[in-house]
Amino acid sequence: MLKQTFLAAVALAVLAPVTLGTSHAASWMGGDDQATNPLACDGKAMAAAARPYDGGMAMNAPNRKGKKIKVVDVPKLIGIGYFDATSKGIADAAKELGTVDAKTDGPTKANIDEQITFIDNYITSGVDGILFAANDPVAIASVLKKALAKGINVVGYDANSTPDARQWFVNQAQFNGIAKALVDNMAKEAGTDAGIAIVTSTFTTPNQARWIAEMSAYAAKCHPKMTFLETVEAQEDNTLSFNQATSLINKHGSKLKGIFGMTSVATPASAEAVTQAKKCGSVAVVGLATPNAMKPYVDKDCVKSVVLWNPVDLGYAAMYVLRAVSDGTLKAGDKSVKAGKLGELQVINGSEILLGSPFVFNKGNISQFNF
Repeated sequence: MLKQTFLAAVALAVLAPVTLGTSHAASWMGGDDQATNPLACDGKAMAAAARPYDGGMAMNAPNRKGKKIKVVDVPKLIGIGYFDATSKGIADAAKELGTVDAKTDGPTKANIDEQITFIDNYITSGVDGILFAANDPVAIASVLKKALAKGINVVGYDANSTPDARQWFVNQAQFNGIAKALVDNMAKEAGTDAGIAIVTSTFTTPNQARWIAEMSAYAAKCHPKMTFLETVEAQEDNTLSFNQATSLINKHGSKLKGIFGMTSVATPASAEAVTQAKKCGSVAVVGLATPNAMKPYVDKDCVKSVVLWNPVDLGYAAMYVLRAVSDGTLKAGDKSVKAGKLGELQVINGSEILLGSPFVFNKGNISQFNF
């Protein structure tokens, strides 16, 4: 599993830098307004309280148990490595199951309006199941509810919708776990009282927003002297991400001790900006990215750690969950679901299914990866 694991995060963005206060400020721009649940500072896991099922329901769905089903996967966008990987996992699972006709289709830019149009068109043309990774959790809800109303099974992965707009969501790792790994590694590298900045996708993209909110809460609890100087948004564009990171370096000068990259483009672009500014060793870069993109910076000791999971496994798990929903073997109130080679995955937070725990790769293990 370790050799297969890698992480990236992908999202749309707009250009609008927003200045933030400290990690314990009342208003955390770039996060979300949901309740946070920071993990223990000592690393001991805390048991999560059980929650009732809060997902939606496919109305008057036909009996699909054991029958061939037609499934469409509509990620945030197609044509990039991260969603190529989730698509591969979906295709692998479909082939393994032998009762699924699955395809991936979607916009070439992370545009919520285009994503909605793609989903709506497949509802009209007729499918049994929809897999999705949301560009916007609220905006996508209406079209997903339309699918549920027509008896289509709906499962999300990577980036959630509102819970009532889908039946289940496959979470790559718990948001507070990702937050802890990111913040602890930054504190180790830049100092517990470091001034840091964030290059993210958009403030409304659900996974990044949730990570940032949990990072703020965890830092306030466990590293209260860490100061969040600024969060900026950047499209899934290398040049734009590089320019945003360079602007942060120039703007904050010696106050800036670290940059968090929240997407698979932002992290290597931030590392390149630090490299070109000759700030390796004085500005740490910690974030989410594919190993191959980060190897040059890790090998040169400009980046020391990246937090990750396996998007191939994420797509694979999502496909198995959708098959289980279609067969009626995964129901509200269940505590786990069988997911082929991944074994049994646990149900958390009412209607989420957890892929696993985050992993940190560094100079000591990065050579084991080839993605």
